[in-house]
Amino acid sequence: MTTLLHIDSAITGEASFSRRLTRRIVEHFRSNQPDIKVEYLDLAEQAPSHLSIESLGFRLGLTDEQLTDAQRRENEITMQLLQQFLKADIVVIGAPMYNFTIPSQLKAWIDRIAQAGHTFKYTENGPVGLAAGKQVVIASSRGGAYSTSEQGQAMEHQESFLKVIFGFFGITDIRFVRAEGVNMGDAAIEQAMGEAQRSIEELALEAA
Repeated sequence: MTTLLHIDSAITGEASFSRRLTRRIVEHFRSNQPDIKVEYLDLAEQAPSHLSIESLGFRLGLTDEQLTDAQRRENEITMQLLQQFLKADIVVIGAPMYNFTIPSQLKAWIDRIAQAGHTFKYTENGPVGLAAGKQVVIASSRGGAYSTSEQGQAMEHQESFLKVIFGFFGITDIRFVRAEGVNMGDAAIEQAMGEAQRSIEELALEAA
């Protein structure tokens, strides 16, 4: 059975464009694979804490006896999120642009799954990703237009960061469903969501 992990990170609730897009993307996967198993994670409600000395205990390779109670609790959170990510065949992520990059809640989740020995490893020839074989679909929403100019592309650290980090994990099938310019008026919203819908339909055709 295919497992899909559906993640939202927008803090704006029903007003969020990225949440609208992730719902549509998941619906298309469901329509093509009725028996697909979907797990949902809302990082606006369930974000892990940002990295601290306690949550770094997992990375330090300490034995359970060497960990503090706080480090054990943080390790349990990290392991739960990591296992959830690793067992997913498809990961659908809602990633709005906040201040030219991703929400801090989404970054906190990425910091928990970026674990040496689990999603990547270091070798004498450099790092090697360990999470290959997944498909990652990112619902990207932006208030302005960044993809159509060199200046805009230089300013965005949202899609570029996500492409690098998931590529670092060994994932090569990374798709973007983009709605940009959603703060530029009704006509821009209609155009952006129409283009995003066409991208979703292309995903559905490939999955069929």
